[in-house]
Amino acid sequence: MSLSETLSNVINMEIISAITSTLFIILLGYFLRKREVFSSDVGKTLSKVVLTVAIPALAFNSFMQDLNDEVLNQGINILILGILVHVFLIFLSKFFFFRYAPNKEDTLRVLSIFGSTTFFGIPVVGAVFGAEGILYASIFNIGYRIFLYSYAYLKMSGLKMARKNIREMILNPIVLATFIGLFIWLFQDSLPQIAQSSSESVAFLRIDQTLPWLFKPLTFLSSLASPLAWLAIGITLGDLPFGKTLSSQTSWYYSFIKVVVFPLVILLSLLLLNAMNILPVNSVGLSTMIIMMATPAATVAVAYAINFEKEAVLASNASLLSTLFSIVLIPIWIIVLNLIGN
Repeated sequence: MSLSETLSNVINMEIISAITSTLFIILLGYFLRKREVFSSDVGKTLSKVVLTVAIPALAFNSFMQDLNDEVLNQGINILILGILVHVFLIFLSKFFFFRYAPNKEDTLRVLSIFGSTTFFGIPVVGAVFGAEGILYASIFNIGYRIFLYSYAYLKMSGLKMARKNIREMILNPIVLATFIGLFIWLFQDSLPQIAQSSSESVAFLRIDQTLPWLFKPLTFLSSLASPLAWLAIGITLGDLPFGKTLSSQTSWYYSFIKVVVFPLVILLSLLLLNAMNILPVNSVGLSTMIIMMATPAATVAVAYAINFEKEAVLASNASLLSTLFSIVLIPIWIIVLNLIGN
């Protein structure tokens, strides 16, 4: 089979539509901000809606599905891999940024380890892989959030772990929704059951089956995550100075490492583990993790840099340029991953 035939079989209309939807809606947000139809506050407001309402609903709904051995095993492997990947990157990042001054090195390492998996990654994964991808992304993010609110905070602040930071991590709506959904999904067979028919019953907390009137509004809210997130990204890009960012060689180097090198290293490592049958994951799980790794700098990590006055300008420039890299390269990653999966 020729390369063109392989590409036509793998790159179906659903994948093309997901890629074009991402690009078009981001460009729409950028255009509307440049035309001053939207103010900069609109992007911030949309971000709050996405992070406080839409993505928690999306994360929770992803767990409203039957439990089977294959998906359970995949979920456990992805949870372990999510933790191991971040431990691995903590050590690997030292190799790529050791030549910089201490403060700059710390900032670049944290920004390279932690991507915008929630705000940028999950909407893309959901658009391409649907509920299964969102489920795996939510599980992968458990390890991500453990290190984001511990290692990254300590590295950027130079302080010991603060009680306030732990409370913020635990009470974050996305974290709460993820753990509640994960609990229901894992223990649904042990929870009190409600008969659905003469031969079938489901856990009473499976609201997609037992309380459809409650599940439906959550579905509407979850459907807002992708378009609102992409609009907010476009609006944010329309507000930032491209000239200074494009002249920053460090930001270019960082963005290449973040969006190309690290995902490639993780991809090769996961393929090796799969070949050795160590924590194997299916094509959707593999693709989900790589897309999450190819996201731009995490907004929380950039906020740390600004709040603790640790290379704030560099962090902002790196965030902008890595976002542009991700917009261009994630579609390429999706194509590559689908070729590998097939």
